[in-house]
Amino acid sequence: MLLAAYFVVATLKPAWLNQRSPVAGALTFTQAPVSTPAAAGTSSFRLAASKASAAVVSINTSKAAQKNPHGNDPWFKFFFGDKGNESQAGLGSGVIVNASGYILTNNHVVEGADEIEVVLNDSRHTVAKVIGTDPDTDLAILKIELDRLPVIVLGNSDSLQVGDQVMAIGNPFGVGQTVTGGIVSALGRNQLGINTFENFIQTDAAINPGNSGGALVDINGNLQGINTAIYSRSGGSMGIGFAIPVSTAKLVMEGIVKDGRVTRGWIGVEPNDLSPELAETFGVKAKQGVIITGVLQNGPAAVSGMRPGDVVISVGGKQVGNVSELLTQVAALKPGTASKFNLLRRDEKLELEVTPGVRPRPPKPVQ
Repeated sequence: MLLAAYFVVATLKPAWLNQRSPVAGALTFTQAPVSTPAAAGTSSFRLAASKASAAVVSINTSKAAQKNPHGNDPWFKFFFGDKGNESQAGLGSGVIVNASGYILTNNHVVEGADEIEVVLNDSRHTVAKVIGTDPDTDLAILKIELDRLPVIVLGNSDSLQVGDQVMAIGNPFGVGQTVTGGIVSALGRNQLGINTFENFIQTDAAINPGNSGGALVDINGNLQGINTAIYSRSGGSMGIGFAIPVSTAKLVMEGIVKDGRVTRGWIGVEPNDLSPELAETFGVKAKQGVIITGVLQNGPAAVSGMRPGDVVISVGGKQVGNVSELLTQVAALKPGTASKFNLLRRDEKLELEVTPGVRPRPPKPVQ
């Protein structure tokens, strides 16, 4: 009977005969089952992260200390020490967008820097020079001289939709290159008081200090935006980050590299958001649009026939709902080329052909 029982167990449950008692003091583990790598298009972002990360760089800046006029006063040194004599260091990120060494980053990352060091993901490092900056969009173009540079693929930010998955890549707090994931939370964010021209992609992918100038990429690893700012009460990520669309960044880069500056349209008006008080003052019945409260004499708008009290409804076929949208639409116009403006003048609908001029540069601050 014992032999028969042994035969049955050996045939049906052979594992029972191979079990051994654990050795005293030995560690035991539960081994996870072997899994195959996730295929592209599934929940893993490994391919996109690998593709894009190589072209994202860290940027270290330094600014020489400004000599304090009282620095040599012994009483000043006694009470305050050598304050103001230390150099200032900054940290940010950037994206290699061209094999010739052009790097996109934020203007506030490199503004005022005396020396800029770029560190690649493969640990190579070199000094970069500033090709040009555009404070109106908070973008800057750097250039480095290295061979075999990885280059990111530019995506189409105009095709982004709310809910699309994205990743933020940069060097937060200087801990090293980091990839965070999230979705597109909103599009066309403006009136944030960050830049003159605002058209931000909002995302909940974690963005922290040091991420500025880094890449916002889609699930294919293509560049969709340049991470720029966060909304935060603590200084760290709270799930509300903003990126400049790559469509804007591309125009800025092409303008700076080709002409040394960004050329924008300008029509010479003083716009205001439409309010019930302004509507009553100018006698208009429009419910949406931007009201023009002033027109520069002999400016492009005045020459076309635009008057104070006109409400701009659309520019070039695109509707405008606030001052920020109007500025952005006008800035995108090509100077010297006429464009259609749809207006409401009291109860009358009008269509004017306005030929924009070149937007004047803001005056430099007096030092």
